[in-house]
Amino acid sequence: MTDSKASAMWGGRFEAGPAAVMSRINASIDFDKRLYAQDIRGSKAHCAMLVETGVVSRDDGQAILAGLDRVLQEIESGAFVFRADLEDIHMNVEARLAELIGDAAGRLHTARSRNDQVATDFRLWVRDAIDGLDGMLKALQAALLDKAEAHAGTVMPGFTHLQAAQPVTFGHHMMAYVEMFGRDRGRLVDGRARLNESPLGAAALAGTSFPIDRFMTAKALGFDRPCANSLDAVSDRDFALEFLAAAAICAVHLSRLAEELVIWTSAQFRFVRLSDSYTTGSSIMPQKRNPDAAELTRAKAGRVIGDLNALLIVMKGLPLTYSKDMQDDKEPVFEAAETLELCLAAMAGMIRDMTVEEATLRAAAGAGFTTATDLADWLVRVLGMPFRQAHHVTGRIVKLAEAQGVGIEDLALDAMQAIESGIDARVFEVLGVDASAASRTSFGGTAPDNVRAAVQAARQRHL
Repeated sequence: MTDSKASAMWGGRFEAGPAAVMSRINASIDFDKRLYAQDIRGSKAHCAMLVETGVVSRDDGQAILAGLDRVLQEIESGAFVFRADLEDIHMNVEARLAELIGDAAGRLHTARSRNDQVATDFRLWVRDAIDGLDGMLKALQAALLDKAEAHAGTVMPGFTHLQAAQPVTFGHHMMAYVEMFGRDRGRLVDGRARLNESPLGAAALAGTSFPIDRFMTAKALGFDRPCANSLDAVSDRDFALEFLAAAAICAVHLSRLAEELVIWTSAQFRFVRLSDSYTTGSSIMPQKRNPDAAELTRAKAGRVIGDLNALLIVMKGLPLTYSKDMQDDKEPVFEAAETLELCLAAMAGMIRDMTVEEATLRAAAGAGFTTATDLADWLVRVLGMPFRQAHHVTGRIVKLAEAQGVGIEDLALDAMQAIESGIDARVFEVLGVDASAASRTSFGGTAPDNVRAAVQAARQRHL
Protein backbone atom coordinates (compact mmCIF):
# COMPACT_ATOMS: atom_id res chain seq x y z
CA MET A 1 0.00 0.00 0.00
CA THR A 2 1.41 3.38 -0.97
CA ASP A 3 2.16 6.25 1.38
CA SER A 4 -0.51 8.41 -0.30
CA LYS A 5 -3.09 5.76 0.36
CA ALA A 6 -2.01 5.35 3.96
CA SER A 7 -1.99 9.05 4.73
CA ALA A 8 -5.08 10.25 2.90
CA MET A 9 -6.76 11.43 6.09
CA TRP A 10 -4.22 11.12 8.88
CA GLY A 11 -1.28 13.10 7.48
CA GLY A 12 2.21 11.60 7.55
CA ARG A 13 1.98 9.66 10.78
CA PHE A 14 1.29 6.22 9.24
CA GLU A 15 3.41 4.33 6.72
CA ALA A 16 0.98 1.50 6.03
CA GLY A 17 -2.75 1.38 5.57
CA PRO A 18 -5.20 -0.33 7.89
CA ALA A 19 -6.09 -4.00 7.76
CA ALA A 20 -9.25 -4.83 5.86
CA VAL A 21 -11.15 -5.61 9.05
CA MET A 22 -9.95 -2.33 10.55
CA SER A 23 -11.36 -0.48 7.56
CA ARG A 24 -14.67 -2.24 8.02
CA ILE A 25 -15.00 -1.62 11.75
CA ASN A 26 -13.73 1.95 11.47
CA ALA A 27 -15.93 3.16 8.61
CA SER A 28 -19.28 4.74 9.46
CA ILE A 29 -20.35 6.00 6.04
CA ASP A 30 -23.01 3.30 5.65
CA PHE A 31 -25.08 4.93 8.37
CA ASP A 32 -23.77 8.44 8.90
CA LYS A 33 -24.32 9.42 5.27
CA ARG A 34 -27.81 10.41 6.32
CA LEU A 35 -26.16 13.39 8.05
CA TYR A 36 -25.17 14.85 4.69
CA ALA A 37 -27.56 17.83 4.77
CA GLN A 38 -26.58 18.77 8.30
CA ASP A 39 -22.89 18.28 7.52
CA ILE A 40 -23.00 20.57 4.51
CA ARG A 41 -25.08 23.12 6.36
CA GLY A 42 -22.55 23.19 9.19
CA SER A 43 -19.65 23.46 6.75
CA LYS A 44 -21.25 26.40 4.98
CA ALA A 45 -21.76 28.22 8.28
CA HIS A 46 -18.16 27.48 9.29
CA CYS A 47 -16.85 28.69 5.93
CA ALA A 48 -18.83 31.95 6.09
CA MET A 49 -17.45 32.58 9.58
CA LEU A 50 -13.85 31.88 8.47
CA VAL A 51 -14.25 34.43 5.69
CA GLU A 52 -15.83 37.00 8.00
CA THR A 53 -13.01 36.66 10.55
CA GLY A 54 -10.30 36.80 7.87
CA VAL A 55 -9.06 33.26 8.40
CA VAL A 56 -9.98 32.30 4.82
CA SER A 57 -9.96 34.62 1.82
CA ARG A 58 -13.22 35.70 0.29
CA ASP A 59 -12.34 34.08 -3.05
CA ASP A 60 -11.60 30.74 -1.42
CA GLY A 61 -14.74 31.08 0.67
CA GLN A 62 -16.91 31.64 -2.39
CA ALA A 63 -15.35 28.63 -4.11
CA ILE A 64 -15.96 26.46 -1.04
CA LEU A 65 -19.60 27.53 -0.72
CA ALA A 66 -20.28 26.95 -4.42
CA GLY A 67 -18.58 23.57 -4.23
CA LEU A 68 -20.62 22.53 -1.18
CA ASP A 69 -23.81 23.44 -3.04
CA ARG A 70 -22.66 21.23 -5.88
CA VAL A 71 -21.93 18.33 -3.52
CA LEU A 72 -25.37 18.72 -1.95
CA GLN A 73 -27.02 18.65 -5.37
CA GLU A 74 -25.09 15.51 -6.33
CA ILE A 75 -26.10 13.70 -3.13
CA GLU A 76 -29.76 14.64 -3.44
CA SER A 77 -29.85 13.62 -7.11
CA GLY A 78 -28.24 10.25 -6.36
CA ALA A 79 -25.16 10.96 -8.46
CA PHE A 80 -22.78 11.09 -5.50
CA VAL A 81 -20.63 8.00 -4.92
CA PHE A 82 -20.01 7.33 -1.21
CA ARG A 83 -16.65 5.71 -0.51
CA ALA A 84 -16.06 3.45 2.48
CA ASP A 85 -12.31 4.11 2.36
CA LEU A 86 -13.05 7.74 3.30
CA GLU A 87 -14.68 6.46 6.49
CA ASP A 88 -17.47 8.96 7.11
CA ILE A 89 -19.73 11.63 5.69
CA HIS A 90 -17.33 14.42 6.61
CA MET A 91 -14.39 13.06 4.63
CA ASN A 92 -16.61 11.98 1.73
CA VAL A 93 -17.90 15.53 1.38
CA GLU A 94 -14.46 17.07 1.78
CA ALA A 95 -12.86 14.70 -0.73
CA ARG A 96 -15.47 15.47 -3.37
CA LEU A 97 -15.14 19.18 -2.63
CA ALA A 98 -11.41 18.90 -3.32
CA GLU A 99 -12.12 17.21 -6.65
CA LEU A 100 -14.44 20.06 -7.58
CA ILE A 101 -12.47 23.14 -6.44
CA GLY A 102 -8.93 21.99 -5.76
CA ASP A 103 -6.66 23.15 -2.95
CA ALA A 104 -9.13 25.71 -1.57
CA ALA A 105 -11.16 22.78 -0.20
CA GLY A 106 -8.34 22.08 2.26
CA ARG A 107 -8.93 25.41 3.98
CA LEU A 108 -12.45 24.46 5.09
CA HIS A 109 -11.23 22.30 7.97
CA THR A 110 -9.28 25.17 9.53
CA ALA A 111 -10.23 25.71 13.19
CA ARG A 112 -12.41 22.64 13.46
CA SER A 113 -12.11 18.88 13.95
CA ARG A 114 -14.26 15.95 13.01
CA ASN A 115 -15.05 15.83 16.74
CA ASP A 116 -16.90 19.15 16.84
CA GLN A 117 -18.12 18.66 13.29
CA VAL A 118 -19.92 15.40 14.03
CA ALA A 119 -21.27 16.71 17.33
CA THR A 120 -22.75 19.66 15.45
CA ASP A 121 -24.17 17.52 12.65
CA PHE A 122 -25.70 15.10 15.12
CA ARG A 123 -27.36 17.84 17.17
CA LEU A 124 -28.80 19.35 13.99
CA TRP A 125 -30.12 15.93 12.93
CA VAL A 126 -31.72 15.18 16.29
CA ARG A 127 -33.26 18.65 16.32
CA ASP A 128 -34.78 18.02 12.89
CA ALA A 129 -36.02 14.60 14.02
CA ILE A 130 -37.69 16.13 17.08
CA ASP A 131 -39.48 18.67 14.92
CA GLY A 132 -40.77 15.92 12.64
CA LEU A 133 -41.90 13.69 15.49
CA ASP A 134 -43.67 16.58 17.17
CA GLY A 135 -45.76 17.04 14.05
CA MET A 136 -46.61 13.34 13.96
CA LEU A 137 -47.57 13.31 17.64
CA LYS A 138 -49.78 16.32 17.01
CA ALA A 139 -51.52 14.44 14.17
CA LEU A 140 -52.10 11.45 16.47
CA GLN A 141 -53.55 13.72 19.14
CA ALA A 142 -55.88 15.25 16.53
CA ALA A 143 -57.15 11.77 15.61
CA LEU A 144 -57.71 10.91 19.27
CA LEU A 145 -59.50 14.21 19.91
CA ASP A 146 -61.86 13.63 17.00
CA LYS A 147 -62.75 10.20 18.37
CA ALA A 148 -63.10 11.59 21.90
CA GLU A 149 -65.45 14.32 20.76
CA ALA A 150 -67.58 11.91 18.73
CA HIS A 151 -67.86 9.52 21.69
CA ALA A 152 -67.93 11.89 24.65
CA GLY A 153 -71.15 10.20 25.82
CA THR A 154 -70.47 6.61 24.73
CA VAL A 155 -70.31 4.55 27.91
CA MET A 156 -67.90 1.68 28.33
CA PRO A 157 -66.37 -0.20 31.24
CA GLY A 158 -63.34 1.38 32.84
CA PHE A 159 -60.84 -1.17 34.07
CA THR A 160 -58.42 -1.72 36.90
CA HIS A 161 -56.43 -4.98 36.91
CA LEU A 162 -58.18 -5.54 33.53
CA GLN A 163 -61.34 -6.15 35.57
CA ALA A 164 -64.45 -4.04 35.01
CA ALA A 165 -64.33 -1.26 37.61
CA GLN A 166 -66.64 1.70 36.88
CA PRO A 167 -68.44 3.05 33.84
CA VAL A 168 -66.50 5.66 31.90
CA THR A 169 -66.95 7.09 28.44
CA PHE A 170 -64.99 6.08 25.37
CA GLY A 171 -64.17 9.73 24.81
CA HIS A 172 -62.68 9.95 28.29
CA HIS A 173 -60.53 6.91 27.55
CA MET A 174 -59.22 8.49 24.34
CA MET A 175 -58.45 11.70 26.22
CA ALA A 176 -56.13 9.81 28.56
CA TYR A 177 -53.87 9.10 25.57
CA VAL A 178 -54.11 12.71 24.42
CA GLU A 179 -52.59 13.64 27.77
CA MET A 180 -49.87 10.99 27.49
CA PHE A 181 -48.82 12.03 24.01
CA GLY A 182 -48.93 15.66 25.12
CA ARG A 183 -46.32 14.85 27.75
CA ASP A 184 -44.28 13.05 25.11
CA ARG A 185 -44.31 16.21 23.02
CA GLY A 186 -43.29 18.20 26.08
CA ARG A 187 -40.32 15.92 26.74
CA LEU A 188 -39.15 16.26 23.16
CA VAL A 189 -39.54 20.04 23.22
CA ASP A 190 -37.64 20.25 26.52
CA GLY A 191 -34.86 18.09 25.09
CA ARG A 192 -34.72 20.24 21.98
CA ALA A 193 -34.20 23.35 24.10
CA ARG A 194 -31.34 21.71 26.00
CA LEU A 195 -29.57 20.40 22.89
CA ASN A 196 -29.78 23.74 21.08
CA GLU A 197 -26.17 24.75 21.75
CA SER A 198 -23.47 24.64 19.08
CA PRO A 199 -20.31 22.53 19.50
CA LEU A 200 -18.82 23.98 16.32
CA GLY A 201 -15.47 25.64 16.97
CA ALA A 202 -14.63 23.50 19.98
CA ALA A 203 -12.29 21.73 17.52
CA ALA A 204 -10.79 18.45 18.71
CA LEU A 205 -11.31 19.20 22.41
CA ALA A 206 -9.45 22.35 23.47
CA GLY A 207 -10.77 25.07 21.19
CA THR A 208 -8.57 26.79 18.61
CA SER A 209 -5.99 29.54 18.36
CA PHE A 210 -7.65 31.00 15.27
CA PRO A 211 -9.79 34.14 15.84
CA ILE A 212 -13.10 32.42 15.13
CA ASP A 213 -16.56 33.63 16.06
CA ARG A 214 -18.51 30.73 17.56
CA PHE A 215 -21.51 32.94 18.23
CA MET A 216 -21.76 33.67 14.50
CA THR A 217 -21.86 30.00 13.53
CA ALA A 218 -24.27 29.20 16.34
CA LYS A 219 -26.68 31.85 15.12
CA ALA A 220 -26.32 30.79 11.48
CA LEU A 221 -27.27 27.22 12.40
CA GLY A 222 -30.24 28.21 14.55
CA PHE A 223 -28.60 27.39 17.87
CA ASP A 224 -29.29 29.57 20.90
CA ARG A 225 -25.60 29.84 21.84
CA PRO A 226 -22.29 27.98 21.56
CA CYS A 227 -21.52 25.19 24.04
CA ALA A 228 -19.71 26.85 26.95
CA ASN A 229 -16.97 24.25 27.43
CA SER A 230 -14.94 22.77 24.57
CA LEU A 231 -14.38 19.44 26.38
CA ASP A 232 -18.08 19.02 27.04
CA ALA A 233 -18.98 20.16 23.53
CA VAL A 234 -17.26 17.23 21.80
CA SER A 235 -17.91 14.54 24.43
CA ASP A 236 -21.54 15.23 25.35
CA ARG A 237 -24.21 12.88 24.08
CA ASP A 238 -26.81 13.80 26.69
CA PHE A 239 -28.95 15.20 23.90
CA ALA A 240 -29.02 11.83 22.15
CA LEU A 241 -29.75 9.98 25.38
CA GLU A 242 -32.51 12.40 26.27
CA PHE A 243 -34.01 12.01 22.83
CA LEU A 244 -33.92 8.23 23.17
CA ALA A 245 -35.44 8.39 26.65
CA ALA A 246 -38.32 10.51 25.38
CA ALA A 247 -38.70 8.21 22.38
CA ALA A 248 -38.76 5.12 24.62
CA ILE A 249 -41.46 6.58 26.88
CA CYS A 250 -43.51 7.54 23.83
CA ALA A 251 -43.06 4.02 22.42
CA VAL A 252 -44.37 2.61 25.71
CA HIS A 253 -47.46 4.81 25.42
CA LEU A 254 -47.98 3.62 21.87
CA SER A 255 -47.54 0.03 23.01
CA ARG A 256 -50.16 0.42 25.76
CA LEU A 257 -52.68 1.82 23.30
CA ALA A 258 -51.78 -0.90 20.80
CA GLU A 259 -52.35 -3.55 23.47
CA GLU A 260 -55.81 -2.16 24.14
CA LEU A 261 -56.63 -2.24 20.45
CA VAL A 262 -55.51 -5.87 20.28
CA ILE A 263 -57.77 -6.73 23.22
CA TRP A 264 -60.69 -4.61 22.07
CA THR A 265 -60.75 -6.10 18.56
CA SER A 266 -60.88 -9.69 19.83
CA ALA A 267 -64.08 -11.71 19.53
CA GLN A 268 -64.31 -11.76 23.31
CA PHE A 269 -64.52 -7.96 23.50
CA ARG A 270 -65.52 -6.51 20.11
CA PHE A 271 -65.31 -2.98 21.45
CA VAL A 272 -63.83 -1.58 18.23
CA ARG A 273 -63.21 -2.64 14.68
CA LEU A 274 -60.06 -1.72 12.76
CA SER A 275 -60.27 -1.02 9.04
CA ASP A 276 -58.96 -3.31 6.32
CA SER A 277 -56.05 -0.90 5.89
CA TYR A 278 -54.56 -1.85 9.27
CA THR A 279 -55.47 -5.54 9.59
CA THR A 280 -54.47 -8.75 7.84
CA GLY A 281 -55.98 -12.18 7.29
CA SER A 282 -54.78 -15.70 7.87
CA SER A 283 -53.31 -18.05 5.28
CA ILE A 284 -55.36 -20.94 6.67
CA MET A 285 -58.29 -19.51 8.68
CA PRO A 286 -60.58 -17.47 6.43
CA GLN A 287 -62.49 -15.89 9.31
CA LYS A 288 -59.43 -14.24 10.87
CA ARG A 289 -58.98 -10.47 11.02
CA ASN A 290 -55.67 -9.84 12.73
CA PRO A 291 -54.74 -6.44 14.25
CA ASP A 292 -51.19 -6.73 12.92
CA ALA A 293 -50.45 -2.99 12.82
CA ALA A 294 -51.27 -2.75 16.52
CA GLU A 295 -49.27 -5.87 17.35
CA LEU A 296 -46.22 -4.62 15.46
CA THR A 297 -46.46 -1.24 17.16
CA ARG A 298 -46.51 -3.07 20.48
CA ALA A 299 -43.45 -5.11 19.49
CA LYS A 300 -41.42 -2.18 18.22
CA ALA A 301 -41.50 -0.48 21.61
CA GLY A 302 -38.89 -3.05 22.60
CA ARG A 303 -36.59 -1.87 19.83
CA VAL A 304 -36.77 1.75 20.93
CA ILE A 305 -36.20 0.82 24.56
CA GLY A 306 -33.24 -1.28 23.41
CA ASP A 307 -31.81 1.68 21.50
CA LEU A 308 -31.82 3.76 24.68
CA ASN A 309 -30.14 0.97 26.61
CA ALA A 310 -27.53 0.49 23.89
CA LEU A 311 -26.38 4.11 23.96
CA LEU A 312 -26.43 4.28 27.75
CA ILE A 313 -24.03 1.34 27.79
CA VAL A 314 -21.79 2.91 25.13
CA MET A 315 -21.47 6.11 27.15
CA LYS A 316 -21.31 4.79 30.70
CA GLY A 317 -17.53 4.20 30.90
CA LEU A 318 -16.08 6.85 28.61
CA PRO A 319 -13.58 9.36 30.00
CA LEU A 320 -13.44 12.84 28.52
CA THR A 321 -13.37 13.67 25.74
CA TYR A 322 -14.01 11.87 22.46
CA SER A 323 -13.51 8.13 22.07
CA LYS A 324 -14.21 6.09 18.96
CA ASP A 325 -16.91 4.26 20.92
CA MET A 326 -19.02 7.33 20.29
CA GLN A 327 -19.19 6.50 16.60
CA ASP A 328 -21.80 3.98 17.71
CA ASP A 329 -24.04 6.78 19.00
CA LYS A 330 -25.88 7.35 15.74
CA GLU A 331 -27.37 4.01 14.75
CA PRO A 332 -29.54 3.68 17.89
CA VAL A 333 -30.82 7.23 17.42
CA PHE A 334 -31.49 6.77 13.72
CA GLU A 335 -33.30 3.49 14.33
CA ALA A 336 -35.37 4.85 17.22
CA ALA A 337 -36.48 7.89 15.25
CA GLU A 338 -37.37 5.81 12.21
CA THR A 339 -39.23 3.23 14.30
CA LEU A 340 -41.15 5.85 16.22
CA GLU A 341 -42.15 7.66 13.02
CA LEU A 342 -43.51 4.42 11.60
CA CYS A 343 -45.46 3.55 14.74
CA LEU A 344 -46.92 7.05 15.09
CA ALA A 345 -48.11 6.99 11.49
CA ALA A 346 -49.65 3.53 11.95
CA MET A 347 -51.37 4.45 15.20
CA ALA A 348 -52.82 7.69 13.82
CA GLY A 349 -54.20 5.72 10.89
CA MET A 350 -55.72 3.04 13.12
CA ILE A 351 -57.41 5.61 15.35
CA ARG A 352 -58.77 7.63 12.43
CA ASP A 353 -60.24 4.58 10.68
CA MET A 354 -61.42 2.75 13.80
CA THR A 355 -65.13 1.95 14.20
CA VAL A 356 -66.40 2.15 17.78
CA GLU A 357 -69.01 -0.52 18.60
CA GLU A 358 -71.25 1.57 20.83
CA ALA A 359 -73.85 -1.11 21.61
CA THR A 360 -71.19 -3.60 22.67
CA LEU A 361 -69.51 -1.02 24.86
CA ARG A 362 -72.80 -0.10 26.53
CA ALA A 363 -73.64 -3.73 27.25
CA ALA A 364 -70.19 -4.30 28.73
CA ALA A 365 -70.29 -1.08 30.78
CA GLY A 366 -72.70 -2.54 33.30
CA ALA A 367 -71.24 -6.02 33.49
CA GLY A 368 -69.23 -6.93 36.57
CA PHE A 369 -71.26 -4.73 38.95
CA THR A 370 -69.52 -1.56 37.77
CA THR A 371 -72.03 0.72 39.51
CA ALA A 372 -71.26 -0.69 42.96
CA THR A 373 -69.25 2.40 43.86
CA ASP A 374 -72.23 4.55 42.87
CA LEU A 375 -74.35 2.59 45.33
CA ALA A 376 -71.76 3.07 48.08
CA ASP A 377 -71.58 6.78 47.31
CA TRP A 378 -75.39 7.01 47.45
CA LEU A 379 -75.43 5.39 50.89
CA VAL A 380 -72.90 7.98 52.08
CA ARG A 381 -74.60 10.93 50.43
CA VAL A 382 -78.27 10.09 51.16
CA LEU A 383 -78.15 7.98 54.30
CA GLY A 384 -75.11 9.63 55.86
CA MET A 385 -73.20 6.39 56.33
CA PRO A 386 -69.45 6.39 56.88
CA PHE A 387 -67.88 5.26 53.62
CA ARG A 388 -66.36 2.10 55.13
CA GLN A 389 -69.78 0.99 56.35
CA ALA A 390 -71.31 1.85 52.95
CA HIS A 391 -68.56 -0.20 51.29
CA HIS A 392 -69.45 -3.19 53.47
CA VAL A 393 -73.20 -2.90 52.81
CA THR A 394 -72.59 -2.58 49.07
CA GLY A 395 -70.38 -5.64 49.11
CA ARG A 396 -73.22 -7.68 50.65
CA ILE A 397 -75.65 -6.39 48.02
CA VAL A 398 -73.20 -7.29 45.21
CA LYS A 399 -72.85 -10.78 46.70
CA LEU A 400 -76.62 -11.16 46.67
CA ALA A 401 -76.90 -9.99 43.06
CA GLU A 402 -74.13 -12.36 42.04
CA ALA A 403 -75.90 -15.25 43.75
CA GLN A 404 -79.12 -14.41 41.89
CA GLY A 405 -77.28 -13.98 38.59
CA VAL A 406 -78.49 -10.41 38.05
CA GLY A 407 -77.04 -6.93 38.06
CA ILE A 408 -77.40 -4.63 41.07
CA GLU A 409 -79.93 -2.52 39.21
CA ASP A 410 -82.05 -5.67 38.66
CA LEU A 411 -82.35 -6.57 42.33
CA ALA A 412 -85.72 -6.05 43.94
CA LEU A 413 -85.91 -3.08 46.33
CA ASP A 414 -87.04 -5.27 49.20
CA ALA A 415 -84.02 -7.54 48.67
CA MET A 416 -81.71 -4.55 49.13
CA GLN A 417 -83.76 -3.31 52.09
CA ALA A 418 -83.28 -6.68 53.77
CA ILE A 419 -79.59 -5.80 53.91
CA GLU A 420 -80.02 -2.05 54.62
CA SER A 421 -83.47 -0.85 55.60
CA GLY A 422 -82.78 2.79 54.77
CA ILE A 423 -82.47 2.14 51.03
CA ASP A 424 -85.43 3.49 49.02
CA ALA A 425 -86.44 3.67 45.34
CA ARG A 426 -84.25 6.68 44.69
CA VAL A 427 -81.26 4.35 44.67
CA PHE A 428 -82.17 3.15 41.16
CA GLU A 429 -81.43 6.63 39.82
CA VAL A 430 -77.70 6.05 40.32
CA LEU A 431 -77.44 2.42 39.29
CA GLY A 432 -77.58 2.94 35.50
CA VAL A 433 -74.32 3.23 33.59
CA ASP A 434 -75.26 6.54 31.98
CA ALA A 435 -76.15 8.06 35.34
CA SER A 436 -72.92 6.73 36.79
CA ALA A 437 -70.75 8.27 34.09
CA ALA A 438 -72.68 11.55 34.13
CA SER A 439 -72.23 11.88 37.89
CA ARG A 440 -68.42 11.98 37.67
CA THR A 441 -68.27 15.73 37.28
CA SER A 442 -65.10 16.42 39.30
CA PHE A 443 -62.31 18.04 37.31
CA GLY A 444 -60.75 15.43 35.07
CA GLY A 445 -63.73 13.10 35.53
CA THR A 446 -65.55 11.07 32.91
CA ALA A 447 -68.87 12.98 32.73
CA PRO A 448 -69.70 13.62 29.06
CA ASP A 449 -69.81 17.39 29.54
CA ASN A 450 -66.38 17.19 31.18
CA VAL A 451 -65.07 15.26 28.21
CA ARG A 452 -66.43 17.78 25.72
CA ALA A 453 -64.85 20.63 27.65
CA ALA A 454 -61.57 18.70 27.90
CA VAL A 455 -61.56 18.15 24.13
CA GLN A 456 -61.92 21.86 23.48
CA ALA A 457 -59.23 22.74 26.01
CA ALA A 458 -56.87 20.14 24.54
CA ARG A 459 -57.40 21.45 21.02
CA GLN A 460 -56.28 24.85 22.22
CA ARG A 461 -53.29 23.46 24.13
CA HIS A 462 -52.03 20.91 21.64
CA LEU A 463 -53.27 21.79 18.18
